[in-house]
Amino acid sequence: MKTLSLKALTLLFATIVATAFTLPEKETVTYNVDPQQSEISWKGEKVAGEHVGTIALQEGTLLLENGVLAGGTFTIDMNSITNTDLDGEQKGKLEGHLKSDDFFGVATYPTALLTITNVTPKGNGYEVTGDLTIKEKTHEVTFPTTVTTQGNQVKADASITIDRSKYDVRYGSGSFFDNLGDKTIYDEFHLQVSLVAENPAGK
Repeated sequence: MKTLSLKALTLLFATIVATAFTLPEKETVTYNVDPQQSEISWKGEKVAGEHVGTIALQEGTLLLENGVLAGGTFTIDMNSITNTDLDGEQKGKLEGHLKSDDFFGVATYPTALLTITNVTPKGNGYEVTGDLTIKEKTHEVTFPTTVTTQGNQVKADASITIDRSKYDVRYGSGSFFDNLGDKTIYDEFHLQVSLVAENPAGK
C-alpha cells in the first residue's frame, strides 16, 4: 500500500482549506434609473435670500452587490434647470441666466456627470464618495445616502452640497470678485436627490 509523501499531504491539506474558506462570488446587479420617477431639487443661497428649483437626470445606473450599494454613474441634463420660486418674466430670466456662461454654460456643457468611486456603510445608510464633473472640471464630493430595495426596484435618497467655485461657476462669487456686498451669491449650493431604479432582468 502506497503512502502519501509529506509534500503531497501538505498540498492536499492546503487544497481542502482553500476550498472550505473560499468566499462565494459576489452577485452584482445593475439597476437602471428611471428619470421620470426620479427627482433632483436644488437650492442656491445669497446674502439677500435664496432660490430653489429642479434639474433632471438624463440617465443613470445603481450597482448593488448582494443587496449592498457598490457603485453607480449618473448623467444630469443641465438644459433642464428650472426655477420654482418665481413666476413669469422673473422666472424666465433666472433660468436663462443659470443656463448662460455666467453660470453653467449649458450650450457648451449640456451634461454633468457623477461617478461613485467609494461606498462606506454608515448608520442606516452609506457615506458615498464620487467624482463630479461640471463644465469639464472634476472634483470629489462626499455625501450621505440611504437605499431601500423592494422586489426589482431600488430607491436611493441623497443630500449633496457642491462648491461651485471649484467648477468655474463664477457669477456673484466672493471667491473671484471683491466688494460684492449684498449681491454676493454663496459658493455652496445644495441638491436633494431621490432616485428610483429598476432591474430590467427582474432579479
